[in-house]
Amino acid sequence: MFTGIVSDLGEVLELEERAEGLRRLVIGCGYDPATIDIGASIACSGPCLTVVERGRKGNRAFFAVDVAAETLRVTTAGSWQRSIKLNLERSLRLGDELGGHLVSGHVDGIAELLTREDLPDMARLFLRVPSALARFIAPKGSVALDGVSLTVNEVAGDTFSVLLIPHTLQVTTFGSLRAGAHLNLEVDQMARYAARLLQTS
Repeated sequence: MFTGIVSDLGEVLELEERAEGLRRLVIGCGYDPATIDIGASIACSGPCLTVVERGRKGNRAFFAVDVAAETLRVTTAGSWQRSIKLNLERSLRLGDELGGHLVSGHVDGIAELLTREDLPDMARLFLRVPSALARFIAPKGSVALDGVSLTVNEVAGDTFSVLLIPHTLQVTTFGSLRAGAHLNLEVDQMARYAARLLQTS
């Protein structure tokens, strides 16, 4: 489990294609590799990925993950290339502060950034989501976009908006986002379960 509060900006250092659609990524990070366990989960711009190696390359800390074909297909991970920056969050520990909302790291779909409105020190994003996911998004509700916990402002059909404060623009990949970008979307778990209960009742 995660909270959608980014703790580091990672960078894809290496990509290696492996058998049956598997891709290994080596991700540079600011974490102390001695504190990363093999088998640990780290959210990488949304998807929860399992650490299979960690260490240092020169003076750069890194961890490696294997990305399966399904994850490559249904998330933006399939388009990641060397040097791309990723929002990183380590898994929640019992007793940690829940600063955002409960995030599983299981991406539901891809949101498209339609427009970006730059305001003094802030930015408002307008996004479109797959129609099947639109019912899970509500004003003042929560979504995770590329692993970042955000509050929904306005909703109209299959589009919605979020407001990014200066801190979010500084410590995530969102500072450089432009119209046309695609982001990993995870809807709020409570909304998903509420919809399922209504469906089965």
